Amino acid sequence: MALNTTQNSAQHFDGPIDIIDAEVIAVTEEVVAEPLAEPLEMPLAEPLAGPPRTLATKAQDPFEYFGYDPEAIAAHYRRRPFQVWTRFVGIFLPLATFFAQIWLDRRAGRSAQNEARRAIQLRDMLTQLGPAYIKIGQALSTRPDLVPPVFLEELTTLQDQIPPFANATAYRFIEEELGAPPSQIYAEISADPIAAASLGQVYKGKLHSGEDVAIKVQRPGLAQRIALDLHILRGLARFATNRISQIRSDLVAIMDEFGERIFEEMDYTHEGENAQRFAQLYGHIADIYVPHIYPQYTARRVLTMEWIEGTKLTNIDKLDRLGIDATHLIEVGVQCSLRQLLEHGFFHADPHPGNLLAMADGKLAYLDFGMMSEVKPYQRYGLIEAVVHMVNRDFEGLASDYVKLEFLTPDTDLTPIIPALANVFSNALGASVAELNFKSITDEFSALMYEYPFRVPAYYALIIRSLVTLEGIAINVDPEFKVLSKAYPYVAKRLLTDQSPELRASLQDLLFKDGSFRWNRLENLLRNARSSDDYDMDRLIDQTLEFLFSERGAFLRDRIVSELINGLDSLGQSTVQNFTTAVQRRLGLKPDLSPAATAAPSDLDHLRRILDILKDTPGFDATQVATRIPALLFKPETQAMGQQVVSGLAQRALARLIRTLLLEGEPASVPQLTPSRLRS
Repeated sequence: MALNTTQNSAQHFDGPIDIIDAEVIAVTEEVVAEPLAEPLEMPLAEPLAGPPRTLATKAQDPFEYFGYDPEAIAAHYRRRPFQVWTRFVGIFLPLATFFAQIWLDRRAGRSAQNEARRAIQLRDMLTQLGPAYIKIGQALSTRPDLVPPVFLEELTTLQDQIPPFANATAYRFIEEELGAPPSQIYAEISADPIAAASLGQVYKGKLHSGEDVAIKVQRPGLAQRIALDLHILRGLARFATNRISQIRSDLVAIMDEFGERIFEEMDYTHEGENAQRFAQLYGHIADIYVPHIYPQYTARRVLTMEWIEGTKLTNIDKLDRLGIDATHLIEVGVQCSLRQLLEHGFFHADPHPGNLLAMADGKLAYLDFGMMSEVKPYQRYGLIEAVVHMVNRDFEGLASDYVKLEFLTPDTDLTPIIPALANVFSNALGASVAELNFKSITDEFSALMYEYPFRVPAYYALIIRSLVTLEGIAINVDPEFKVLSKAYPYVAKRLLTDQSPELRASLQDLLFKDGSFRWNRLENLLRNARSSDDYDMDRLIDQTLEFLFSERGAFLRDRIVSELINGLDSLGQSTVQNFTTAVQRRLGLKPDLSPAATAAPSDLDHLRRILDILKDTPGFDATQVATRIPALLFKPETQAMGQQVVSGLAQRALARLIRTLLLEGEPASVPQLTPSRLRS
C-alpha cells in the first residue's frame, strides 16, 4: 500500500489558517492530490512507537541545536566577515534610504504630512528583508516607547509574504527529525502545504491510527539566517544606545529578549511542550479547546498536532449560518486570557484571528503555541493593582504601580508624572468602565513615552500585543464590545477574594487612605465583582470575615465601630426627642421643636448599600451569613467591638447629660470618640 495524499485538504479552511506564526499567506485555495517527490511504492512499516531518533547534524546548521547565545553567534561570524558584510550591505541600503527620507521630511517640515506613507514603506521594507525583520516589525508593533503611534498602527498589519519551499525538502526534514520516511509515519499527507509563513509551512495528514493531523515543517537554514540578522542588529542596537541620547530603553537587552523568543519559536519541541502546558492549565475552562500534540512525532523542526476544523471568529456570516454565537466565544476568550495573564501567568502572546477558531460544537480552539510568555507573580499583582487604580482615577497609586512594574526606575521623581498621567488618561477614562478599551488607553499612554523616562518591559510588550490583538478581533465581531468592561469584574473579584499578601495589602491601600475609609470604592468593587462568572460568594464572605478579624483588619473594625456609634447615637437622640415631643403634646405643653440629630449619609447608609449589593449578587443567601454569626459572637474581636460601641454610646450620653445640667445654653459639641480613644 502506497502513501496517499489528501485531496482538497484546504476545503475546511475559512481562508488561510495560520498555525505557524503571526500572519499567514495562503498557498492554495484547494490542494490537489499529486504524487510526492519521494518514491512511495514501498510496504509501509508499523507506525513509530516511542521517541524518534534525530538524524540531522549540527554541521547542517550550526545554530540549529543551540539556544540563543549572542556570544557564540558573534564568535561564529567573526570568522566569516565577508558573509556578515554582504548581508549588512543588503540590510543597510534599504534602512539608510528609509531613514534618509525621514530626515528629509523633518528638514522640509513634512513629517506629519508624509508619516502615514513612511509607515507603509517601513512595513514593506521589513517584509522584503526576511523572516527576522518580519518578526522584529511585529514585535515593534507593541513598543510605544520606541515607535510613534502611526507606525505602530501600520506595523500591526505586517504579514508574511514568503513562498513555500520544496516538498522534497520538507519530506527530507521529516525523515531526518523523526527517523523514518513520511510514509512510515503518516498514512496520508497533502500534496502541497496548506499554509506557509516566515518560519515554516503546514501540511495536512492522517496517522496510521486514523487521526487527522497538522504537520508543521521548518524552513531550511532558518536558524543560521536569523542568527546572522540578529548578530548585525545587535551591533546596530549597541551603537544606537551608546550614541543616541534620546533612546532610554536598553536596545541590546530588547534584541536579546527578541532573540531568545524567536529561537524558542524555532524549536517545535518547545512549542509542543507549550501546547501541553496550556492544555493542562486552561483546557478545563468551559468552551475552550486545545489540540492534542503527538510528542512521538514531534522534534525540533517537525511538529505533529491534532487537526482542527474551525472558522475564524472574524467570519461572522459563516458563524451565523452555523448557529455559533461569536460574541459568546469572544467573552470566553477574554476570560481565558485573564486567567492566563493574572492567574497562572503563562499566556498565549499571539491570539490573532488565524489562531482562534470557532469549532462546530461551539468551542473556541487555540492554535500556534510558538510565541508564549510568562508573567511573574509580582507582575500579575502589579497589573491588577494598576487596572484598579486606573479605573478609580487614583493616579498617585498608578504612578507607584509603574515603578513596581518596571516602567519607571525606583529613583524616578513621580511628582510631575502624576498630573501628567491624570491629564493624558483623562480622554481614555472620561467614559465609564463599560466604554473603556485597551486601544484608547495604549494610544494615550504612548504620548507619555517621549516626555518622561518611561520604558516598556519586554514582558509587557507581549501582554499589550495579546490584549490589543484580542480586542481587535472582539471589535470586528461586535463594534460595541469593550474588553476592559468584561475584564474588570474578574479583576475586582481577584482583589476581593485572593489570599495573597500582596493583594490583601493592595485592597487595604485602595480602601483606606488619609485616615478615612473609601466606602464608594468598596461598593464599586462589589458591584463589578458580582458580574464575574466564577464569583464565589462563600469564599468572599469567609475571606472578608477572616480579613475583618485579622490584625490587618483592625482599621476596618475601628471604622465600623465608629459608624455604629454615630448611627446608633443619632438614632437614639431622634427616638428620645420624638418620644419627649409626643409626651409634651399629650400633656398640653409646648414641645421643643429643635431639629433632631440625624445620621449623616456617610454613616450606616454605606453598610446598607453594601448589604443591598450583596443581596442582588447571584448566589447570595442570607443563611450564608446567619450560619456564621454564632461563631463570630464568641470571637474576642467581636466582643471587643461590642464593648467599644457600648462604651462610646455611654460616654456620649454622659457628655450630653453634663452639658444639659451644667452648661445649658452654651453650644458644645458632643465629643467624637474614636475606638482607639475608647480603648485607652
